Amino acid sequence: MQEEEIGRSSAFGRLLGLEILSAGGGEASVRLTMHDGLRNLHGKLHGGALFSLIDSAMGQASHSLGDGTPNSVTLECKINYIRPVSEGALTCRAWIEHHGTRTQVIEAEVHQDGKLVAKALATFALL
Repeated sequence: MQEEEIGRSSAFGRLLGLEILSAGGGEASVRLTMHDGLRNLHGKLHGGALFSLIDSAMGQASHSLGDGTPNSVTLECKINYIRPVSEGALTCRAWIEHHGTRTQVIEAEVHQDGKLVAKALATFALL
């Protein structure tokens, strides 16, 4: 098992400023701190940045069940954007609901200061 691979961020994740807090046992937690480069035209966190936080946390949860190397890809993801974000840090927790031989179903929630910001459900293909 390549434990050093679990929790490794991608170049894109580093560009966004994602911080992997934990990854293991089919769960992961990733933090994103708001900065000006992530704002949309309304001055709020861009939905694409929020999606990237969620997708990265889900990927970490998925990879944590194998040897830590990237072994899956996102097939589809549905997100409910619940409240806007103007400042501060967000934490996304992702967990695997179903682990099959070819696919995984993964859920995630994003919180800020105890408030739900977004909720997501995705299907990942195992490679």
